[in-house]
Amino acid sequence: MVHGVSYACIDCGRNCTSIGGLHRHRNTVHQQFTPASEGDDDNTFQSIYHPKLNALPCNANGEYLPPFSVPPPPPPPPADGQDPAAWAPFESRADFNFAQFHFVKLQSSAANISTALDLWAASVMKYGGTVPWKNADELYATIDEVQSGHMPWNTYKMCYTGPLLPGAAPRWMTQTYEVCTRDLRAVLHHQLETAGFKGDIDMIPYRQFNHAGKRVWSNLMSGDWAWKQVDILAEDPDNLGSTFVAVVAGSDKTTVSVATGHQEYHPVYASPGNLTNPARRAHGNRLLPVAFLAIPKTSKRHRSKPAYQTFCRQMYHASLALIYQPLKPFMETPEVVRCPDRHFRRVIYGIGPYIADYPEQVWLAAVVQNWCPKCEAHPNNLDADGARLRTRTKTEALSTCFDPGILWDEYGVRSDVPFTSDFPRADIHELLASDLLHQVIKGTFKDHMVSWVNEYLHIHHGEKCALEIIQDIDRRISAVPEFPGLRRFPDGRDFSQWTGDDSKALMKIYLTAVAGYLPSDMIKCLAAFMEFCYLVRRNAISAPDLIKIQDALNRFHRYRQIFIDCGVRIDISLPRQHSLKHYIRSIRFFGSLNGLCSSITESKHIKAFKEPWCRSSRFNALSQMLRTLVRLDKLAALKAVLTLRGMMTGTTSSYTRQVLAGEQPQVDAAALDDEDDDEGVVHGPKSLSDIELAPTPQRGYPKTLQALATHIQQPQLPGLFCRFLHEELNGAPDDPLEDCPLFFGRITVHHFAIARFYAPSDLGGAGGMYRERVRSNPNWHGYPRRDTVLVDVGGPVMRGLVIGRALLFFSFTFADRSFECALVNWFVPVGDAPNPDTGMWVVELERERGVPTLAIIPVDSIARAAHLIGVYGTAALPEDFHFSDSLNTFNTYFVNPYADHHMHEFLA
Repeated sequence: MVHGVSYACIDCGRNCTSIGGLHRHRNTVHQQFTPASEGDDDNTFQSIYHPKLNALPCNANGEYLPPFSVPPPPPPPPADGQDPAAWAPFESRADFNFAQFHFVKLQSSAANISTALDLWAASVMKYGGTVPWKNADELYATIDEVQSGHMPWNTYKMCYTGPLLPGAAPRWMTQTYEVCTRDLRAVLHHQLETAGFKGDIDMIPYRQFNHAGKRVWSNLMSGDWAWKQVDILAEDPDNLGSTFVAVVAGSDKTTVSVATGHQEYHPVYASPGNLTNPARRAHGNRLLPVAFLAIPKTSKRHRSKPAYQTFCRQMYHASLALIYQPLKPFMETPEVVRCPDRHFRRVIYGIGPYIADYPEQVWLAAVVQNWCPKCEAHPNNLDADGARLRTRTKTEALSTCFDPGILWDEYGVRSDVPFTSDFPRADIHELLASDLLHQVIKGTFKDHMVSWVNEYLHIHHGEKCALEIIQDIDRRISAVPEFPGLRRFPDGRDFSQWTGDDSKALMKIYLTAVAGYLPSDMIKCLAAFMEFCYLVRRNAISAPDLIKIQDALNRFHRYRQIFIDCGVRIDISLPRQHSLKHYIRSIRFFGSLNGLCSSITESKHIKAFKEPWCRSSRFNALSQMLRTLVRLDKLAALKAVLTLRGMMTGTTSSYTRQVLAGEQPQVDAAALDDEDDDEGVVHGPKSLSDIELAPTPQRGYPKTLQALATHIQQPQLPGLFCRFLHEELNGAPDDPLEDCPLFFGRITVHHFAIARFYAPSDLGGAGGMYRERVRSNPNWHGYPRRDTVLVDVGGPVMRGLVIGRALLFFSFTFADRSFECALVNWFVPVGDAPNPDTGMWVVELERERGVPTLAIIPVDSIARAAHLIGVYGTAALPEDFHFSDSLNTFNTYFVNPYADHHMHEFLA
């Protein structure tokens, strides 16, 4: 527990219970993760669940069970852990782990698998043993026998059926195209019955309110859209007690290899909308590929022909309709499906939010390029007030009243029919998800803000001077101190091809790098945009937050006028920037947007087809890739089943040893600790935050207090230590030093502390938990690293937090009581308000008579790591400046609230 700061979790923290087999919350109280005073009971959320489609458990025949019925337990572990039937189609834990290790983790080629099997056979031959497979083909055949996670791919053929052009018809008119799909219904069954989702799924739409009675939006099922869908379904009495499952889908065309002729694929992914946002962003089968769309190609001469473009769009919508077709009978009539808690429920499906970038949204909504797919704003002035929203009903009415030319010119509507027209309760204009990655991060930030700033520098300073300033901005970016999870840019921002991760990493430090070189309004524009970006990225967004979002957007629109005034832009009417105006409505409809971002689908590209493509022969690769995907899914599903049965505890050798000895297998207590791993996910349930010193003490330090003070060149350490100990024991900080207790024990030094906290807005584990290391190491990869931390001391300035720089982590025992401490320098706020341009707090090193102040604090008073960036001003950095000197060089520092999303929530 952080001293003076309490942490709570949203949705299903420690107050969970199970009522009638359904995952409920005690007294329907949710807790939000926000810093609050210790013991503050007002920091709670009240949830109201939909009363009609309330996910009642039933039996396999759809008959509702009595209240408080217990679901069937998972199958127990086998009495004989080596019984081949328990591991079928494998014969033992060793056989399964061999297949898992080589096929999944190492992605070994068939030749390497055969070699490994031959070495294995040689090693057991002298003992009369044998191996289960002779070669890779036999191993593949065993994997193919796995029944868990069996979701085969089917291939459908499509072709052009319109009139052919006179003469030699172009090839695209006569070619047959293949669309590879899975049965979407089978995929959803597999996902919904995954036991690991039990704590990360909402089976009932709900409305959430904080202690002040203000509405809060978080997961998809907390939004107005899900509630409205269930209201419609509840009009049919036969649907009462059922469960609504919205299908979140996304697609994104991407290139695998330019070197081999622009190998392109167009995958479609699907996920149950009932999953929480942190769960959907986590790895695993939460989002699975369900189709590969055909990509027609033709010559440059035919590429711009209306007939070809119309055919491409029609095949696109026909393919999407084909993917959803298995669900259509169950979009108004329920079917019985097993859920993560092992209960059966009657499920009704619906087409949920669709994740896509702007070019694909244009196709999905059947609108003209540069028009908005959500409203009728004119491309020449997209951000003008008064634009009316598009709806399915309105678009269909316009299509019956006007010819295609008027639709195109006056309304930006194409004559295409969106695939959603074939399905109930599906309005594509409403269902298009706001895309943080392409609209905010890559679009507004990378393509607009960064480019416009560079253009301003060239216009205002001239070519030569602008290049020198940009080089210094790059040096400032590379001079930023290290921080857990923060990517380093050794060469600044001057890299040839930006990825989404590049843009997200640069956003965290860009504002401080350009401050001093840009006019005040331009800095305020960037700061307002950053505030908007981080607010809409939160996992839980309250009604007051919506007001802040609108205020940030208004300030961004007001201050971006400077780019027009200084000649960078003639006007600003851009679809991706315009899309920000729809974010508040999207949040009200679909909850927090971080669970519906295209970064989720893009992150799946590597596992879904880039790695399978690399494992193929590159010739007719798609069929080989699909076979690999099926095998990967089967192994993952079988591993989940074995884990649920308690058959994957410990290592392979420890499990086998315990089973042969007739013991119950147990998980190894000792865990390996990666010294180079600064941050990462924490798997498991949401919990209160904590911070503790490294489990392994550091060698090479003196064990006595006076010798340690000499070793680290801190002569004040003994006096500070005695006063700290006296205050901790007696609570009397002002007593004379001679009244403080004497200490003659041993002191242990640690080089880092580990903080764990609930950070659902960042990429954590499925439960939203995250960890980071705070380091105080005199020789970290050749240079000293002394991280800064946030310490709670109370007070009105900077939310009662101050910055400390960790000079030493140590622990000791006194009077049978263990103490974990940190020796810190203090950084205190400059003024009682953030900087008016950047919106960031500014701090400086506290000094007494010119000497930096020192203090010893308990480790549990540390909230988490802090990130300071020097206030560079207008002076250029030396070319050889090293980032490890940053915290020793500048007079003042920005406290960076954009280091991660959790930090922004913490300091806001």
